[in-house]
Amino acid sequence: MIHKVVSDYQARIFFEGVGEVERRLQVTPEIAGWEHLYFRTYTYRTGMVINGESAAEEMVMVLLSGSVIMEVEGQRWVLDGRRSVFAGKPHVIYLPPGKDYKMSVLADSDCAYSRASAEGRLPARLILPEELAVETVGEGLYEYQVTHLLKPGDAEKLVCDEMHAPGGHWADYPSHRHLDAGGGAVNAVTYYRFQPTDGWAVQRLHLAEKGQDEAVVVHHGDAVLVRQTGHPVAAAPGASMYILNFRASEHPGDQVELVPEPEVEIH
Repeated sequence: MIHKVVSDYQARIFFEGVGEVERRLQVTPEIAGWEHLYFRTYTYRTGMVINGESAAEEMVMVLLSGSVIMEVEGQRWVLDGRRSVFAGKPHVIYLPPGKDYKMSVLADSDCAYSRASAEGRLPARLILPEELAVETVGEGLYEYQVTHLLKPGDAEKLVCDEMHAPGGHWADYPSHRHLDAGGGAVNAVTYYRFQPTDGWAVQRLHLAEKGQDEAVVVHHGDAVLVRQTGHPVAAAPGASMYILNFRASEHPGDQVELVPEPEVEIH
């Protein structure tokens, strides 16, 4: 079972009318072995014009850095974004299924996309940085900052947040797992960046009832696939840690269940 997907900085994909585009990372239900969640990251270069569609899914784009103009159904949104994921809050675009869009790249831009199947009950929307709520969670060495990008109800199946933690700190601690509003399974991706980029962290994936207790080392640009387990992460000292979390489920909710430590026999 795959737990980690690593960014490929040499990867390219051909876009009609654009040419080769840098697709850094891709997670699909087929790759992950789950039902709902797609996740991709791209780097677009200044002057590119991307004509895309949400197709049969709802689509969320987080502008990690850079500047673009997005045009959807006669609406024109200028997204003058941050310099990096460590410099402020992002712009977020939500599109329901069946929407075409045109994106003009004003400056080199890193974009993260997630998709999930949806019925089209919600309108296209730009979410501005000043609309995003920020909270501080935990204390001491497990104090970290959470920025809520998509709360339950903002999309049909997707929930999204960003986390920032200083070097040497824990995030997603105490250990917990996410459940949907009906107590069902949640598909989740945690995507990492570090400042400086040679930073790293260790993410634990554990759940006693599944007999799972593993640790994954993550570097700049890696994504970890979280499947109904506890998932605390500890950043190595000396580098700030950024995490983009996307979660998808049939009935998105805010249920969080603490995951106890497995019993250990002492000999």
